[in-house]
Amino acid sequence: MNLFEHLTAKARQHRQRIVLPEGLEPRTLTAADRIIADNLADIILIGNPDDIHNMARELNLTHLDSATIVNPEDESVIDKYAPLFFELRKSKGITMEEARLTTANPLYLGCLMVKAGDADGQVAGAMNTTGNVLRAAFQVIKTVPGISVVSGAFVMLLPEGSKYGTNGILIFADCAVVPDPTAPELAQIAISAARTARDIAGIEPRVAILSFSTKGSAKSPNVDKVIEATKLAHRLDPNVILDGELQADAAIVPSVAGSKAPNSPLSGRANVLVFPSLEVGNIAYKLVQRLGGVQAVGPVLQGLAAPVNDLSRGCFPEDIYKTIIITSNQAIGLKGL
Repeated sequence: MNLFEHLTAKARQHRQRIVLPEGLEPRTLTAADRIIADNLADIILIGNPDDIHNMARELNLTHLDSATIVNPEDESVIDKYAPLFFELRKSKGITMEEARLTTANPLYLGCLMVKAGDADGQVAGAMNTTGNVLRAAFQVIKTVPGISVVSGAFVMLLPEGSKYGTNGILIFADCAVVPDPTAPELAQIAISAARTARDIAGIEPRVAILSFSTKGSAKSPNVDKVIEATKLAHRLDPNVILDGELQADAAIVPSVAGSKAPNSPLSGRANVLVFPSLEVGNIAYKLVQRLGGVQAVGPVLQGLAAPVNDLSRGCFPEDIYKTIIITSNQAIGLKGL
């Protein structure tokens, strides 16, 4: 069973309620129709019901009658969720009138449904920018206890027979969100990535915080940041197998680890690689993807108290379908199922 077969089976076993705020986006509706047909999640679409049903007919989609449709123009919907947004943001000076206007924004309405317990996760971004998707999530859902930073991980699916990672799976983080994390932020990214390894990849995390130095082989403020991040990550979750600072080869090649870091608990078998900056992580995942023929799944947003995942505006229905499955598995993991 490959990764997506595993994720699909888990999603079907523990059906989650996934809200899609871009309810009139054709690729989104196509993916939602397939999710419902495959019995993988309960879908909530945000948009005018008549418009959604008309588009479903135009696209010849036959399963969307089973979706829940929430109209953001319905006053009863605004009445239900605007007070929650007002309570969340009143310390920032928001008025109830402003809360009602913001609640009518589908991105915020979807997040408010998740916050209220009426949905388990949200997927958006086919029509909206990453900034808009994340802003709603930050303001409404916020982060898990002990974590203040949201980051982005990629699940790297290596070619069959690869000797790296676990069952050919590596987690790369952060490759999408935080440009230059501080030591505390880097520590949080490491712990969030460990949780992603468990919830999405189904592997027991072995986390390496990477540097251009291994165990004091070089001196630099950049190295000091990684050393400090490693100490802080151990405090955040002492149960995670984690080490740093390590060069990439010392993290994933046992023979190199034996020479460069003989006392490392990873022994050159890391399956979660945490990069010291977004610049490094983004370059690394794209090079590995292109030069190594590796499938990069993501970015998976991590650190939020409930899953919200962002799509590329150039995505295909298949991408949305898979992101819904990933989001469901994150929700399942956060519930401890």
